[in-house]
Amino acid sequence: MFIHQPFSSGGGSSRKTWPTGSACHPRSEQGKPQPSLRTVGGSSSRRDLQAPRRPSRPHRYALWVSAAPMAFLSRFSRNGTRSPSRGSREERSNHPILSVFELERLLYTGKTACNHADEVWPGLYLGDQDIAANRRELAHLRITHILNASHSKWRGGAEYYEGTGIRYLGIEAHDSPSFDMSPYFYPAADFIHQALNEGRILVHCAVGVSRSATLVLAYLMIRHHMPLVEAIKTVKDHRGIIPNRGFLRQLVALDNALRLKRSS
Repeated sequence: MFIHQPFSSGGGSSRKTWPTGSACHPRSEQGKPQPSLRTVGGSSSRRDLQAPRRPSRPHRYALWVSAAPMAFLSRFSRNGTRSPSRGSREERSNHPILSVFELERLLYTGKTACNHADEVWPGLYLGDQDIAANRRELAHLRITHILNASHSKWRGGAEYYEGTGIRYLGIEAHDSPSFDMSPYFYPAADFIHQALNEGRILVHCAVGVSRSATLVLAYLMIRHHMPLVEAIKTVKDHRGIIPNRGFLRQLVALDNALRLKRSS
């Protein structure tokens, strides 16, 4: 039985945190945070004039997590809304446009835990290839549609779900910053929208944090008129995600285009 995180739940003891080096961990190879610490102030005592002891690696990282993000988080925390169904269009238009570097900082804050599947929006599950291959668990979750963003990366396909009643869409995407995911934003958003009108959908890739997460963010931006920052915060309330830098650039371009369209 695979563990999944219900949308309405805040998580529990069954929720797992990925070990260091995994895609869900904030120190993954996709973008290791580089803490920058500076000593400010000091007294005139002789002890204070000595070279300060360098904090151990865990303490340096803890300082970065607790202190460094606060400056840039204040840029959008006053205007943000944590509810996916609340907030006027005017309030959403006030979300600032963050740089790719700032978006990466945002992704490394908050939850970094992942289950095999997490309900990040009512009826929309974001997960990995393990849950996608488990027909029994798919039936338990009452999944009616599957969007596979790593179609060429594992053995399954539409034929794997024959006899289950599941509708399948496969996208042959590569988790590389040079891969152009943007041509799939609108087709994926349309498929997810149709799936939610008819039942429940699992959007997955190999690990469920980059390719599939990018498509879910695009769906929230296109169909629910969310700015990118709000979409990221909405998903991260339920699952740790880390789209690669190239996908973030493409989402920023989508955010700009949608803002321009709404303002015209």
